[in-house]
Amino acid sequence: MSDLKEALYDELKLKFALSLEGVRYDEGTFDKLIGQNAYLKKREICTWDKDLVTKKSYVLPYAVTLPLGFQVGVVTDKHSPYKISEKDGVFSLSYFEEWIANLNFPKAPAYYSKFTSDGTPMREVAGDTSGGSEDKAIAIAYSTECALKEKGKFCLFCTFGQSKGLDKNEEIPPFRNPLQIAETVEAAYSEGFRHLTVTGGFIPERREVEYYLDVAEAIKDRLGVDDFNGTACIGAPQDIHVIDKYKEAGFSTIAFNIEVWTKQYFDLVCPGKVEMCGDFDHWIKTIEYAISVFGKGKVRSCFVVGLQPKDVLFQGLEYLASIGVVTAASSWVPAIGSPLEGFRSPTVDWHWDIQLQHTKLLQKYGRTYEELFSANAARSLTAEMYQIESEDLPIFRQQKIAI
Repeated sequence: MSDLKEALYDELKLKFALSLEGVRYDEGTFDKLIGQNAYLKKREICTWDKDLVTKKSYVLPYAVTLPLGFQVGVVTDKHSPYKISEKDGVFSLSYFEEWIANLNFPKAPAYYSKFTSDGTPMREVAGDTSGGSEDKAIAIAYSTECALKEKGKFCLFCTFGQSKGLDKNEEIPPFRNPLQIAETVEAAYSEGFRHLTVTGGFIPERREVEYYLDVAEAIKDRLGVDDFNGTACIGAPQDIHVIDKYKEAGFSTIAFNIEVWTKQYFDLVCPGKVEMCGDFDHWIKTIEYAISVFGKGKVRSCFVVGLQPKDVLFQGLEYLASIGVVTAASSWVPAIGSPLEGFRSPTVDWHWDIQLQHTKLLQKYGRTYEELFSANAARSLTAEMYQIESEDLPIFRQQKIAI
């Protein structure tokens, strides 16, 4: 392995550690930064913060950029060994008070400063999930509604629609209409974005189908295209043949997040999904059928890593990958507002080993970088590992120019 590749893996692991262990900061650290660039401010409807550093103010950036170019979302935890500090306009990262690196910040996309025709800030409609990559993607969280929460049966790891401690005067409205979404997609795609994911909380199946079809039609009309490279992230429909409608509407990929493997874990972790959509076997049958409709590399399913033993997790990853699913391994962060708030996830090394093995698994079954990009809602660690190995990151080109 070259020195540069080794350095990139080291920085990628640091990024990974920050996403799991969070960061500390002193109150007011980011006030001037955000005051000068309001579009950098963190704003979300499904927080992954573990423990807010200060509940008096939630003024912090949505991400920082590490020296070799990896971008990492800011997760807060007042108990973290990592700390971000500022002195004379220079921001730095330390570990147990020892300096690690200076930090930069991402440039917010142009559409963040634009508005839809009804005056809605586009940034509230779609978030940039590119993670600093040259391959640009957005995620549209259309609703804070979650019918599972209303039943008292939401997924144990999730904070959707139940986050607490964030800016109370900045609540995001409960629903985004198709026109708002289409106008925002048009603005984002005009500046180089080329993939979108539509997702949200759980809503009744009939409403979900009709809504997604309306969104697809509005996007196609606005862009003047039939293929907009979009992912529909939905619950398993009781009638699996409904999946055909999403394909016909123009979605290029579809996602059903299984979260955990085996019926026992699924019943425990996702009781609402069982009640509203069907049991574990039905979810697997749905994913299998989706592969027959959309094709290999066009169906995604996410696992929340850290809620079950490695061998059980990899039984699921292996099976789904073997039939052509783009599996995603999202490390569990016991976030504020979730039923498991205050619990601890496994160690960074435990999680890192899974990420390395998962990347090899997807390569084994022939999944490509483009399939990872076009199926995931946000840039994945696996995609970044793919690009390190293929030497397809900007820093490799910069090195060649320097030589």
